[in-house]
Amino acid sequence: MNNIKSICVFCGSNSGENKVYAEAAKNLGKLMVNEGITLIYGGAKVGLMGVIADEVLANGGKTIGVIPDFFSDKEIAHTQLTELIYVKSMAERKAILAELSDAFIAMPGGFGTLDELFEMMTSSQLDLHKKPVGILNVNHFYNSLIAQVDRMQADQFMKPIHRQMLLDDENPINLIVKMRNYKAPSQEKWIKKIKNGE
Repeated sequence: MNNIKSICVFCGSNSGENKVYAEAAKNLGKLMVNEGITLIYGGAKVGLMGVIADEVLANGGKTIGVIPDFFSDKEIAHTQLTELIYVKSMAERKAILAELSDAFIAMPGGFGTLDELFEMMTSSQLDLHKKPVGILNVNHFYNSLIAQVDRMQADQFMKPIHRQMLLDDENPINLIVKMRNYKAPSQEKWIKKIKNGE
């Protein structure tokens, strides 16, 4: 069983048109505090990012934000966090988010959220980390994406073991349970084939 002490949450810098998304961010924030899990995230005070950070802080939890310094001019950095780390680039931001986190959850968001989610999935597929990655499928937001991932496997662009790496659930408690029980598959044969050009 995985000992998860920190979770990186990828989510929108907007809150979305439906209040259910902000409510889900609050619920996840409360759950993380109750479970003794530190929030690692992109360091902004706006959108769902701000909602979950504020909820964790309001309930006495720990928050660590990582934000590129070029965002500081736009006044979106959350300056009330437990710790706020400024970096030079988006690539450095993602590297530090990955290093600090025991697991990753994608909530609803836009291109940035998908970029972060799939970078963590690709890194897992390449055996660069063995941490659980999951989708919190609030309001069925990710149904189409999950169907597309299933299509990738069905059309043999993705191996079944790699499809199984992406966890998902509509309930945050269930998702965290899945993450704690997650065991990264052995990839030695697949990685060896890549190296040999097979």
